[in-house]
Amino acid sequence: MRKIPLLFAAALLGWASSNALAGTQVRLDTSLGPITLELADDKAPKTVENFLAYAREGFYNGTIFHRVIDGFMIQGGGFTADFQQKPTRAPVKNEADNGLKNLRGTVAMARTSDPQSATAQFFINVKDNPALDYRAPDPQGWGYAVFGQVVGSMEVVDKIRQTPTGAGGPGNRFRDVPTMPVIIQSVTVLPATSPATAPAAATEPVKKSSP
Repeated sequence: MRKIPLLFAAALLGWASSNALAGTQVRLDTSLGPITLELADDKAPKTVENFLAYAREGFYNGTIFHRVIDGFMIQGGGFTADFQQKPTRAPVKNEADNGLKNLRGTVAMARTSDPQSATAQFFINVKDNPALDYRAPDPQGWGYAVFGQVVGSMEVVDKIRQTPTGAGGPGNRFRDVPTMPVIIQSVTVLPATSPATAPAAATEPVKKSSP
């Protein structure tokens, strides 16, 4: 009789071990609530370093989720509430070949058709999106670099994905824009915790990045 709970516990421990990133945590305070991310410091070091640099300098404060597609992803980190695109640093190396998949709840870098063009914009997958995963080191197969996952308040991500959308921005030239702006008020790098906890969640008018 004891074998069943022991086996279940072992399976649960294996799941947690395979999904835990045990990296830096950040909190996105949005107008619809906070979202906590755990970053893959070891799997995507350059991408994480790039994201944290933008976060620490306050780059994301006051930006919006400008592209929201229920059943796909929510994207932000590049435009102010009045749709001014923020100037960025040089692109970061595409680390999509790190073994991490674009599963529901993961966060990845947005980019243009150039695989090496990601700068500051990111997106959170609201479903499993295997078409965005790395397949080959060429323009068609590079994929989108996953560098973390939601570990707190996935329900806020779901609120954002369900918000009504339409055309927006200057001259209504943007599509899939929330009709009520969803603002990233701040991004805070959280103090390190020990031991690391397992994740709580499962895992163009203007040239702009997009998955």
